[in-house]
Amino acid sequence: MTQPAITLQSCKLFPASVAVWILMVAMNPALADTKPAASFPPADLIQPADLAASLQTSSVPKPLILQVGFRTMYDQSHIPGSDYAGPGNTPAGLHVLSDRVAALPKETAIVIYCGCCPWSHCPNIEAAYDTLHELGFTKVKVLYIADNFGTDWVDKGYPATKDKGLRTETSH
Repeated sequence: MTQPAITLQSCKLFPASVAVWILMVAMNPALADTKPAASFPPADLIQPADLAASLQTSSVPKPLILQVGFRTMYDQSHIPGSDYAGPGNTPAGLHVLSDRVAALPKETAIVIYCGCCPWSHCPNIEAAYDTLHELGFTKVKVLYIADNFGTDWVDKGYPATKDKGLRTETSH
C-alpha cells in the first residue's frame, strides 16, 4: 500500500505548532521551566520500544494511555487506544485530566505522553504527572519521548493512528 504524499497543509502544520509553542513560552516563562527526564524516578519512565512491545502482548494488562499535549498533535496522530486528556500546561487541561481519571481506582496503571517537542522543552508532562500524583494515583508512568512523537514513535513504526494525507517522513 502506498503512502499518500505530504500535503501542503501538513507541511504548514508542524512549523505553525512550533511557532505557537514558542509564543506560549515567551508569554509564560514558567512553561520554559520543565522537569528533565533525570528528575522523574527512573521507575516512572517508560521507553517507546517498551510501551510499544507491551501493547503488542496480549498477556500484559494494558495501561490507560493519556495524551496530555496539544489537541492538534493528538488529532494528527496518537497511540491507538489512547485518550486525549487536555494539555498539561493549562488549568483547563489539568481539569480535563482530573475529570478523566476521577472515577478510577488509585492503583490504575496510567501512561501519559505528549511528544509536542523535545523532552527538555515539553510544557505538558510535568504538570500532568504532578496532578496525577496529587490525586493519589500510584502507578503513573511517563512515556519518554526524546525529540517528538513523529520521530520517536511514528517513524519507528510503533502503532499510531494517522490522519489521511499526513506523514512525518518525506519520500525519496
